[in-house]
Amino acid sequence: MGRTDIPAELTLEHRVTDYLEAQLKALGVAYRRTIVAPGRDNLVAKYRAPASSETILWEAHQDTVPVDAMVIDPFAANVEGGKLYGRGACDVKAGGAVMLAAFARLVREQPVGSANVTLAFTVDEEHTFLGVQQLVKDGVTADFAIIAEPTMWNVVVAHKGVVRWRIETHGRACHSSRPEQGVNAVYRMAKVLNAVEIYAEALRNSTAHPTLGPPTFSVGMIGGGVSPNTVPDRCSIEIDRRLLPGETADGAIAHLEAFLKSRAEIDFAYTVTRNLACPPLNPVASDHPFLCRFETAIDSVVGTHERHSVPYGTDASTIADAGIPSVVFGPGDIAQAHTKDEWIEVAQLEPAAEILFRFACRKA
Repeated sequence: MGRTDIPAELTLEHRVTDYLEAQLKALGVAYRRTIVAPGRDNLVAKYRAPASSETILWEAHQDTVPVDAMVIDPFAANVEGGKLYGRGACDVKAGGAVMLAAFARLVREQPVGSANVTLAFTVDEEHTFLGVQQLVKDGVTADFAIIAEPTMWNVVVAHKGVVRWRIETHGRACHSSRPEQGVNAVYRMAKVLNAVEIYAEALRNSTAHPTLGPPTFSVGMIGGGVSPNTVPDRCSIEIDRRLLPGETADGAIAHLEAFLKSRAEIDFAYTVTRNLACPPLNPVASDHPFLCRFETAIDSVVGTHERHSVPYGTDASTIADAGIPSVVFGPGDIAQAHTKDEWIEVAQLEPAAEILFRFACRKA
C-alpha cells in the first residue's frame, strides 16, 4: 500500500503529461496524446528534419515509484551541493528532461543533416509496462531507439527480462476445531515452497550469460487464510523470475511447471496466473552504424564511455522486440533510483542533452 497522505491529484502520471503537453504545444510540433488507462496517457511528438530519411526514437517513462519512507520532500526539487533531490529526479525525470531539451533545440535550430526524431513519453514502466506496450501497438517505427534510464552516460546494450506470476493452492475450508474435515491450502503451499526453493538454487547454478550472469527466481509474497480458527481453502505466492536473452516468459513458467510435476509430493492441483512480462534486451550488433555513431557522440562530449549489461528491465526490450534496435542511456546513477533521498547530480544533465543533440545531428 502507498502513503495515504498524498492527494489524489498527485497520483498517476496525468499532471506530468499535462506539463509535457504544454511544452510540446509551445514548440508547435505535431504530437499525439493516447489514453492507456484512466489518468495515464502516452505522449508522442515528431520532429521532422529537413530532407532526412532517418528516424530516431527517444523514449522516457513518466511514472515513478511510490514515495513511502522517503526522508526528503519528494516533490520539492531542492538543489543542494550540486544535487537535485526528489522522487524521480534520477529515475527517470532527468532522462526525460534532457530528451525534451535536445528535442526542443532541434525544433528551434532545424540543423541541416539532422535525423527525424520521435519523442515518446510513456506510462506505467515501473509496474506492468502498459505504456510501452501501447506505443508498440500504435505502430511506432524508427531506425534506432534510445531509452532513458540512469546510466552515467554509459550505454546499456543488454539486460535481463522479467516475468511475474502467481501460484495458488486450493483446499477445503472448515472449522479449525476439526481440521481433519478440511484440506489445508497453506500446508499444500508449504510443499510447493520447499520444491521451488530447490528449483531456485538449481537455476542460480545453471549456465550463466557471459555478461548478465545466471537467471534468477524469487518468491516475494505469500498470503492465505481468513482467520486462525478456519482451515484455509486458498494460499498464494507471487514469483519474480529474471530472464536471460533467448528465454521467454512462457518458457520460464513452463520450465517450473515441469519441475513441480516431477515432484512426488506435489500430488494436488494448483492454478497459475501470469501478472506481467518484460522480455530481455538482446544486444544490437557491436558494429551497428547507429550504435557506433551514438558512441562517437558520447565520447566527443564526455571523453569516454563503457558498454554495460544490467540485471534490471527497461522499456528498451519491448521496443527492440518490435524490430527497432535499442539501447539504454541517460544521466544519473542507477544506485540513486528508488532511494529514500533520491537525487541526481545537476552536472550530469547538460552533457547528456548535448550528446543526444549531436547524435541526432549526425555529428561528433
